[in-house]
Amino acid sequence: MESFLDIYERACARKGSKDILESLLSEPVSKTQLAMLPDDVWLEEFTRKIFQSGFYWSVINAKWPGFRDVFWDFSVEKLLYMSPEMFEQRAQDERIVRNYKKVQSIAHNCLMIHELALEHGTFSKLVANWPEENIIELWLLLKKQGSRLGGNTGPYALRAVGKDTFILSRDVEAYLRAHEVISGGLHSQKSLRSAQAFFNELRGQSGYSLQKLSQLVAYSVGDNVLGVTS
Repeated sequence: MESFLDIYERACARKGSKDILESLLSEPVSKTQLAMLPDDVWLEEFTRKIFQSGFYWSVINAKWPGFRDVFWDFSVEKLLYMSPEMFEQRAQDERIVRNYKKVQSIAHNCLMIHELALEHGTFSKLVANWPEENIIELWLLLKKQGSRLGGNTGPYALRAVGKDTFILSRDVEAYLRAHEVISGGLHSQKSLRSAQAFFNELRGQSGYSLQKLSQLVAYSVGDNVLGVTS
């Protein structure tokens, strides 16, 4: 396995300098900040990532004000009382991308957030306190108890809100396969455990967050333009 320094030096060379590389890396938000977020934020971001999956992100983002109008700003408290018939009706609203199965995921994920919040105080506290060295278990929880949050959808939503997580992007996957960290299915239990162990090792060597390490690995391989994000 390559060391953190090996990966870091190659990424520096590819991006042009250490300063340029560091300017491209970003940090997650603090656990304190995460714990203070309203749970509605999570439902909104889960929904955004579900609708962005397999669709042009720019189109979804352009329609997002309509989504917020149609689904009451993703208020978990309010949406818990929306009937299946109301969700079906909302799925036909021209202000959103009309996809009934994806709209159904809003009701399911709203209930998931509510039920987990009852156990942990808030859903945000659950996420904030989840140990990063076992972040894949949070991915699996979202996949198991949520709707349409498997694959990279759940992790991308976590990253977007600010939870420290690595991402199995195409460049990261290519690196992990090339260095025989993973084999077989990308999201198999074996591959996820191996990827987690790899990033935990780099974290121990560097003190970097999983987010920065994930970005660093991506910048060390794949297509490259000097000084530009990959």
